[in-house]
Amino acid sequence: MINDGPRIRREQRTVAAMIELYCRDEHGSTDDLCEECRTLHDYAMQRLERCPFGEAKSTCANCTVHCYKPVMRERVRVVMRTAGPRMIWKHPILAIRHVIDGRQRRAGDKPPVK
Repeated sequence: MINDGPRIRREQRTVAAMIELYCRDEHGSTDDLCEECRTLHDYAMQRLERCPFGEAKSTCANCTVHCYKPVMRERVRVVMRTAGPRMIWKHPILAIRHVIDGRQRRAGDKPPVK
């Protein structure tokens, strides 16, 4: 099952922008992603395309299903920790939409902590 709706495409643009920021800042890439970041990018795009929740997906951080391999999940965490705060300056609309998406309850969300 390949997901290609607007929610998935927006999530793909957000993740791609974070990986690009990270690669430029941490690996000195100018035009293209380095091999390590290209591999992470391709993996993340594939995972989003095959998300079992489709358009009803939550942000990956709030999801109950962890479809990333542990190594890749940690790499994405590092990217988001590094590039996430800079997203508001470089890609403000994507950053704001990501925050809003993260606060909405959707299919696959973890139950709220009491």
